[in-house]
Order: sequence, then C-alpha cells, then structure tokens
Amino acid sequence: MIIGQILKSKPRGVMTARPEDSIQEIALRLSSRKIGAIVVVGESGKVVGIISERDIIRLIAEHGAKALSMPAKDGMTREVVSCTKSCTTEEIMAMMTRGRFRHLPVIEDGGLVGIVSIGDVVKHHNAEVELEVTAMRSYLATG
Repeated sequence: MIIGQILKSKPRGVMTARPEDSIQEIALRLSSRKIGAIVVVGESGKVVGIISERDIIRLIAEHGAKALSMPAKDGMTREVVSCTKSCTTEEIMAMMTRGRFRHLPVIEDGGLVGIVSIGDVVKHHNAEVELEVTAMRSYLATG
C-alpha cells in the first residue's frame, strides 16, 4: 500500500505551528486534538521542523516549567524526515524504525500534504492482512 491511499482515508488538513508559538500553545493543541506531533512551518509555508510529545517531555525535563514559555524553534526537531505519497508502508515503517519516531510528514512538490503516524500504518497493515486471510480462507473452502 502506498501512503497516498492512507491519506485519502484521513481527514483533510494537517495541524501546524509556527516557530515562535510557545511550547504551552503546542501542548494544548496536541492535547485538544488528541495527536502526538505538530509540523512546524515557516513564513513561506515550508516545513522547518516537527515537535512531538516526546520533545516536550524532554524540554520539561531539561528546563522545568520554563520550557512551557519557550518557542517551538527551541525544542523542535529541525532535521525532519519526510516521505511522499508514493512511498510504501514498508518504506516508511523502515524509516520510522530506523529513526525511532512515530510521525512522518508527507511532502509533495515542496509543500506539506499530510502526516502519517505509526498508528495509521498499523491500522492499514492490519486491514491488508485481514483481507489476505479472508481471501485465503475463501480459497481453501472452495478448494
């Protein structure tokens, strides 16, 4: 399965933040939307970073309560690994495993078109396996 198919099944739009947004603002967005990461975009709309729950916990551990007033640019991951809609689930599972992250922005022609999480990938992988099992049972029953 390719990532473009997963994106079709997800709601449109991606939650984003600006580099100057505070960590507290971002934490509130994560909590209210029940999501684990936010893509950080610059003035031109270009992806400049990503900040996850894990990043926020690390900031709080290092800086205490002061971390909540820090801007996203001080706590985000700047080297963002991304994929395109034509990447396969196997490719991004390998990327996520190798990089030890759970969220992957999808970028096409320099623009952010979506984000996939490990949960999205697992959900679709399970659906594929279930389809294969059903087909195999049907084949065996008629054989």
